[in-house]
Amino acid sequence: MPQSLLADLSQVRKIEHATLSERVYRDLCELIQAGQVRPGQKLTLKGLADALGTSPMPVREAVRQLAAEGALEILPNRAMRVPLMTKGKFRELLKIRLALEGLAVEHAALHIDERGLAMVASLHDSLCVEMHRKTPNVDVIIRQNKQLHFAAYQGSGMPTLVTLIEGLWLQVGPVINLDLRAGSRRLSEAPALLHHGVLLKGLQQHSAALAREGLAGDLLSAADMILAGDGLPD
Repeated sequence: MPQSLLADLSQVRKIEHATLSERVYRDLCELIQAGQVRPGQKLTLKGLADALGTSPMPVREAVRQLAAEGALEILPNRAMRVPLMTKGKFRELLKIRLALEGLAVEHAALHIDERGLAMVASLHDSLCVEMHRKTPNVDVIIRQNKQLHFAAYQGSGMPTLVTLIEGLWLQVGPVINLDLRAGSRRLSEAPALLHHGVLLKGLQQHSAALAREGLAGDLLSAADMILAGDGLPD
C-alpha cells in the first residue's frame, strides 16, 4: 500500500478521535450547565459514558479538562462530582460575572451586526412564548436562555472573553438551572423577560449603558431569588 495513503488514513483516525473528544466535552458541558447534575452529586466514568453513548476514554479526557476548569472535582475513589456551592462562592462568582458579562454586552452594543441582533431578538421572542405557556418546558427555557446570552456575548467580537464567560457558566450553571428545575419563582414571575428586553433594546440602540443595565438586572434578580432560598449553604 502506498505510504501516502497510510499517512492519510492515520490523519483521519486522529481527526475522528479529536472530534469525538470535543463532542463529549461539549456534551458534558451542556449536562453540567443545564443543571442536569446537582452540586455534590457523584458521577462515574462508566455512568457518564453510558449516558453519552460512548466509551470511557473520551469521557476521561473531557473530565480531566473540566476538572482543570473547576467544573468537576476528582475524588480519591476514581469517582467525580460537581463541586459544592456556598452562598459566599456564589456571590463571588456573581461579581465576576457582572464584570465580564457586562463588559461583553457593552462591546456587543457597539459591534454586534444585524444577524447577531436578529438572533438575540428571535431568541427573546421564543423565550417569551415558552415562559408564558401554562406548563413551560424548563429544558427549552434553559437552552434558549443560554443561547440568548451567548448570542449577545459573541456580538462583542471578543472570543477570549466569551471563553472566560463559558468557564463561569460551568461553575454557576448547576445552581442556576437546578433552581429553575425545582419550580423557582423565576418561572412564575419571569423577571428575566423584562431584563432581556432591556438588554435587547440596548443592543438595538447601540447603548452600552442600557445593555449592561439589562444584563445586570437579569443576573441580580436571579441571584436574589436563589440566595433567598435554602438551596445553598452559608
